Amino acid sequence: MGRILRVAAAQLGPVHLTSRREETVQRMIALLESAAAQGVQILLFPEVAFVTFFPRHLIADQKELDSFFEHDNDLPHSPNTKLLFEKAMELGVDISVGYAERAADGKGYNTSIYYSAKEGKIISKYRKVHLPGTKEPFPNPDAVNQLEKRYFNPGNLGFKAFRGPDLLSSTAKKGAAGDSNTEGRGDPIMGMIICNDRRWPEAWRCYGLQGVELILCGYNTVGWAPDLWGTRKPMTREEAEKEALFHHKLVMQANSYMNSCFSISAAKAGLEDGKHDLIAGSCITDPEGHVIAEAKGKGDELVVAEIDLEDCRQGKEKVFNFEQHRRVEQYGLITEQTGVVEPKLL
Repeated sequence: MGRILRVAAAQLGPVHLTSRREETVQRMIALLESAAAQGVQILLFPEVAFVTFFPRHLIADQKELDSFFEHDNDLPHSPNTKLLFEKAMELGVDISVGYAERAADGKGYNTSIYYSAKEGKIISKYRKVHLPGTKEPFPNPDAVNQLEKRYFNPGNLGFKAFRGPDLLSSTAKKGAAGDSNTEGRGDPIMGMIICNDRRWPEAWRCYGLQGVELILCGYNTVGWAPDLWGTRKPMTREEAEKEALFHHKLVMQANSYMNSCFSISAAKAGLEDGKHDLIAGSCITDPEGHVIAEAKGKGDELVVAEIDLEDCRQGKEKVFNFEQHRRVEQYGLITEQTGVVEPKLL
């Protein structure tokens, strides 16, 4: 019997430094309403969705910097964002959304949350672990900077999978009588990653070891950043963007396949702040690594697909049966070492 969900990525076009948060929230609500009209149950918004991707800018004024963060940790009731969550609850659509979080201790995090419409509350939070870029701007005045290390702390919540409540009927529940083998019979198992995390297989494997069936990944990725990526060979802007889009899909497809799970990725796309051209490529990928739905443009757009979580079972039980095939005694370097240590020279 299938375990069918209707899911979507809510791609956003550019959000500028001059954009008002209220306007952005209304754009998000319009996508949410469209998703509800199409029967979507889970809707994913991009990384740092409510504002421009400010870590590309050197911001000296603390008040200006603070304006990009959500200071009320209870987003569903914050004046800046509550309209989105009220609409999600009204329409019965679960949402996952990324934002800049100012924690109670004053530290900043690049964060995403999962909000259950039926529960009327946040049921899971994730803080981005793999922060790219630098703390100080590049010397090149024309460089595209990535200053997440300046404004955010590395995530400290780990990679904790969670179940989405009340999305599927007739799922196995804790303490229910019947067959003791309940793998693949419970509520959907989900996990969240953010942007650069998608390039790190360690993050996916942590979720895979918890039986994840659906990964949610919001991102903001520029199509041109040679100071950040390095230049192996000369590229035009068009070639560089094509390469960035290829790598985005590559990691979503490969990691979905290697962990036998579906994934949704949602972009902030288009020319942001008149300077930073962000790739699109919002997509939904199946457990065999195939892209089954993808954004067509660089503006506000829904990417919708119907998925059957039963499709995760073949890989989890055969090719990637972790219990049968993993050899943890051989993987020590993964947790013992950070940087590269090459063999000695001959």
